[in-house]
Amino acid sequence: MAQELKEGSKAPAFSLATDDGAARTLKDYAGKKLILYFYPKDDTSGCTAEAIAFSGLKKEFEKAGAAVLGVSKDSVAKHGKFKEKHDLKVALGADETGKTVEAYGAWVEKSMYGRKYMGIDRSTFLIDGKGVIRRIWRKVKIPGHAEEVLAATKAL
Repeated sequence: MAQELKEGSKAPAFSLATDDGAARTLKDYAGKKLILYFYPKDDTSGCTAEAIAFSGLKKEFEKAGAAVLGVSKDSVAKHGKFKEKHDLKVALGADETGKTVEAYGAWVEKSMYGRKYMGIDRSTFLIDGKGVIRRIWRKVKIPGHAEEVLAATKAL
């Protein structure tokens, strides 16, 4: 299990293949803010709503000097289909090994109908241009979340 991340912690390094065929690392975002959000699965209702909300605010995030990167354990191919189907504007990173999800503490035990299983906890991290975590949202509720993250990004 990864060490508990806190606001003010150095963001764990990552390298993720993305839906556009590139590989993105934390260093790629040096000098700009990064909204790194973890979501359970492409093309489910909640994850779609969250991706659409971040996509709708992409230009506002850019004006605030930030990039947005969504991460799940789905494949690059699945991300591409998801992005195309919903006309998403944000980059999507494939963490098929789960290393990044675990490093950020988003791989957690969940429970549904009494059955316990491991899954991704919907989480968002606001990382500054020096690679320091400035805000953490855990157990995210989707309505209003992208707007709240944007407000925190602008305030940074």
